[in-house]
Parts: sequence; C-alpha cells; structure tokens
Amino acid sequence: MATPGLDHWADITVVVVYFICVLIVGMWTVFRRHKNNVNNYFLAGRNISWWPVGASLFSSNIGSEHFVGLAGTGAAAGIAMVSYEWASMPLVLLLGWFFLPVYISAGVYTLPEYMEKRFGGYRIRIYLSVLALILYIVTKLAVSIFAGALFIQLALGWDMYVSILMLLGVTAIYTILGGLAAVIYTDTFQTGVMTIGALALVGISFNEIGGYNNLQRKYMEAVPKVRNLNSSCGLPRDDAFHIFRDPITGDNPWPGLLLQSSLGCLWYWCCDQVIVQRSLAARNLSHAKGGSILAGYLKLLPLFLMIFPGMISRALYPDDVGCVDPHICKIVCDNPVGCSNIAYPKLVLELLPFGVRGLLMAVMLSAIMSSLTSIFNSSSTIFTMDLWRRARPRATERELLIVGRIFIVILCGISIAWIPLVRSSQGGQLFNYIQAIQGYLGTPIGALFVFGVFWKRMNEQGAFWGIVIGHVCGVIRMGLDFAYPAPECGDPETRPPILLRVHYTYFGAIMIVVTSVVIVVVSLCTREQPEEQLEGVTWWTRLKPEDKANNSTGNEDDQRKDISSAKNGVQIAEVEDVDERTTGCTKRLCDHVCGMPDNNSGAANPTANETQIRGFLKENKKWRAVLNVNAAIGLIVTAFLYGFYR
Repeated sequence: MATPGLDHWADITVVVVYFICVLIVGMWTVFRRHKNNVNNYFLAGRNISWWPVGASLFSSNIGSEHFVGLAGTGAAAGIAMVSYEWASMPLVLLLGWFFLPVYISAGVYTLPEYMEKRFGGYRIRIYLSVLALILYIVTKLAVSIFAGALFIQLALGWDMYVSILMLLGVTAIYTILGGLAAVIYTDTFQTGVMTIGALALVGISFNEIGGYNNLQRKYMEAVPKVRNLNSSCGLPRDDAFHIFRDPITGDNPWPGLLLQSSLGCLWYWCCDQVIVQRSLAARNLSHAKGGSILAGYLKLLPLFLMIFPGMISRALYPDDVGCVDPHICKIVCDNPVGCSNIAYPKLVLELLPFGVRGLLMAVMLSAIMSSLTSIFNSSSTIFTMDLWRRARPRATERELLIVGRIFIVILCGISIAWIPLVRSSQGGQLFNYIQAIQGYLGTPIGALFVFGVFWKRMNEQGAFWGIVIGHVCGVIRMGLDFAYPAPECGDPETRPPILLRVHYTYFGAIMIVVTSVVIVVVSLCTREQPEEQLEGVTWWTRLKPEDKANNSTGNEDDQRKDISSAKNGVQIAEVEDVDERTTGCTKRLCDHVCGMPDNNSGAANPTANETQIRGFLKENKKWRAVLNVNAAIGLIVTAFLYGFYR
C-alpha cells in the first residue's frame, strides 16, 4: 500500500503557519539587531544568552540526517549509534570549560584563525579553512539535502528541485540579511518545534505498539516476508537493544565505538566552526557554559526522539522498512540496498492524524533549515575572515559583509549542483556513512587542537605535518571504502583485510595515534616557539597574572562594567566609522535592511580588545559553582544511561 501524502488542509495549514513563523522570527532579528560590522554579523555582537546558545548548539547539530539517518540506523541495527549522541555531553562541556576560554583569549572569529595565532604560520590556517569548506559542502550539505528531499518527496510528492529551491530560498533570506543572530534565534524557535513535534510522535507511536516491552518483542519479530531463508538477511540483530557489542565481530565493536564517539568526535564539538561559533557569540563565559550544559542534556534525547521511533516503524512495517530484496526495495524507496532510511517519515505519514502530520513535517523542515543556516553562516565566516581577508588585508567592513553574503548565495548554488550526486548515492544507512566519512577527515583535527591548546612545546612544523599525515591515512582509507563497498546481504565478501578486519571506528583510533606521534616527534625535533608568542593562545597562558587575580575574586558588577565599556568602545568606533553624508532614500533603505556600513569605512580590524576578553572570562563564584554542579549531574546521568543500555 502506498504511503499517504501530506494533502489534508489541516496539515498544509500547519506547514504554512510554520514557514510564516520562521520568517517572522528571522526578519524580527534582521530589523532588531545592528549588523553594520563583522563582529555583529558573524558573532551576533557577542551578546547571546545561555538558552539561545544551547538551543542553537543542539539545533545546528540535529539535522534532517538525524531524523532520517539515526532513525534508519535504529530500524536496521538497533540503538548502538546513540553513543555518538550521548558522548556529546562530556565533549560539549570540554568546549565550554577548556577550549572556549582559550579561543576567547586569542581573540579569534574562526578556528583556522586560532591556528595561525597559535603557531604564527599561515599555511595551516589556509589548509584548515579549505578543508572545512570541503567538509561542509561534501558531507553536511549533501546529507542534509538528501535526507530532507527524501522526506519532502514522500510527504508532498513535490519535484526535488522545487522542494530544495523553496527551502534554500527561505533560509537564505534571513541568513544573508541577519547574520549569526538571525540564525541563533531561528534555531531556538526551531528547537522548540522539533522537540514538541518529536515528543508527540514518540507518545503516539509507543501507544500504537503497546509500550517498551512490546517494542522489544515486536522488533525482534519484524522480519520481511521476502528474504533469503538460507542467510540471516532481514533478521533483527540479537544485540539490537544494547550499545556495547562484540569487540571483534560486532557491527559497531564497543571499544572502537566508545573511542570514535568520544575522542574521535572531539574535533566536531570543540574545534568545528559551526559549533564553536555559537559559543563564541555568548554574552560571557558563564552563559557559554550554561549553553553547553543545555545542549548536552538535549543530546540525551535522540534515543527516545529518533531511534526508538525508527525501531517502532520497522516493527509496524517490516516489509517496507526492513526489506532486503533489491527488487522490492527499489519499488518501496528507489534504493535497492535497503529502505531503513524511510523509517521516520513513513511512521509520520502512516501513523499520525491530520494536523499532527503537518507538525511533524514542520519538525523535519526545522531540522533541514537549521542545519542549512548553520552551515551557510559558518562557511561564510570561514571564507570571509580566513581566505578573503588574507587575499585583501585592507578590505573594509562593507566589503567583508558583502563578500560574506555573496558566498552564501554561491553555497546555495553548489548545494543545488550536489543534488544529482546525492540522488545517485546508494547508502543503505545514512548515519553510518556520515560518521565514517567525517571520522576519516575530522578525527586528526581533534588531536591537532588538543595538543595546540594544552601542549606549549608543539610548534607549527609538528602541527602541519601531523595533520597532513593524519589526513593522508584517512583519505586512503576513505578511497578504499568507495572502491570496495560492502557487499549486499548474502553476497560473498571481497573486500581487502584492511577494510574487512579493521572497523572504521578502530581505524579512527589508529589515526589519532598516528597524528599524535607525528606531532610530538616533529615538534621535539624542530625549533621551540618563543614564550612571548604563546601569550593568550594556550590553556596555560590564556590569562595574564592580573587577570587570574581578577578572575578568582571578580563579581558581576565588575563584569558588567567591563562588558559595558567594551560595548561602548565598539559603538564609538562604529559611530566614527560611519560617514553621515546624505544618500539616496533607496540606498539608505537597502543599507538599513542589510546592515551595511558606509563605503568610506576603513579597513576592518575585528580583533577583540583586552577589555572585552577580560569581561568575557570573568565568572561570578556562585554561578561558577552552580554550573560545575550541573555539569557533574549531566555526566552522571550520561554514565547511568550507558550503564542501563550497555
């Protein structure tokens, strides 16, 4: 039976209202905030409270690929991949407590910029900037568009290009005009929509299947009617409800899974521009830490919001979601490898009543749009501040803002160009693909930043050759994965031993070791950096002696004074930069909407001053204790969940 579409007036009304609300929030931010300098446009004026920071961290990470890919992985193989979600709790706390103070002390806008300040050379900054843009385009944009287009096609039956053009059009409007502030506030709104809508589906789907105990029983009985009876193809895994699986033969061996979801993903939560940029926009360090705690708690929810619904979908529709026969899978979802990726959208469209289906469509649109806006804004920041500003060091504020906006438009074009390649993808489990590819290219970055922040003896030679050799290993393994794809269920195994016997999670751990060894050996064999070059760019040198004393005894009044004086300094500088000459009404209106400074604004110098840095890093002793206690509680809850579902 064909999956019903989203054609009832109640569903369509909910979706239309959702789009109107997003545009209202986005445009409210556009007209509310000043955007006429790069600090306000790319870092939202560094004045965002803890709850929008935390909501934006969560929303930027949770995209349509999670609702489609993570639910699909749950339908196909159980709950093991939730480790990538729960391990985010300690990682995002590391960002707020250890990495962010160093980034703020260094006074940077982007992570590649931090690398240049840390080591003094420019080649590693350019290398990481180009790598980040490639990662965003090839993985984040590709999988977001693929997952979103899959849901839209099932729900609305629209042409894929029409659907994507509509989404890109709406997101580009407020992202281009409003900058990071618009992205953060719309992300906050969309986080609420996602959470409420997903919880509604969880309640209805568990009620349909009869509770958790019935889910365990019916999932293990969810076998498609058409399958090879001489093989295990189509049979649910015996360890589907366990995270820790056999270290040798498991599909996700537990030692490799724990290493890859923690150390292997450290780069994403502590060193990736999309994530770190939200914390850099926080009002001060306490708000950044509060945002990290909120994001960590929200990351405990995907097991219940996505994985369990995916497993329920397989239990209710085993012939469609659990199909293994290539001919049937081709008919069901146009993918002969398998149809587990339709688990979440099928559950929405089959199970939910009118109106609620529209709400869940809004949830998926929220996930898609929040991912796209985050990628657009962070990619624009990297291109403008790391690449364009190096090519044109005397670029004015106006030029940088125009270039940042134009680059978003170019990214939209590249996104559309990627659609045919994504449509031809034969990935059976999208979330596995995401973690494997990002692991090969991202894992060495984590080792690079850990040594850069915590080891003063590391130098530019060690950093550059460590990351290059680590990526050579990752690219070779990734090339082998593409050249020798896993055989379909029941077919003989023909992959080389490096693929067959070394799981990608173990290979990620090997890459960390290789990168670390190269960094240490090369750094020790080459010249040490002078101590004065390390001021403000490592954990041990992030504060001057007088700042350490102030930080230990500082109070909120001092903090407010520092922040107020910093803001006044920024405002005075802005007033001095703007030429008050009379201009045409059309040009003034355009400049007001776009937040453009005057053409005569001088060369941009968006480096944070010492007053701003001191104001950000000061913490009230009472709130610091409250945040530390909450962080400890979050870690205990995470450990309990691991133990319960071990």
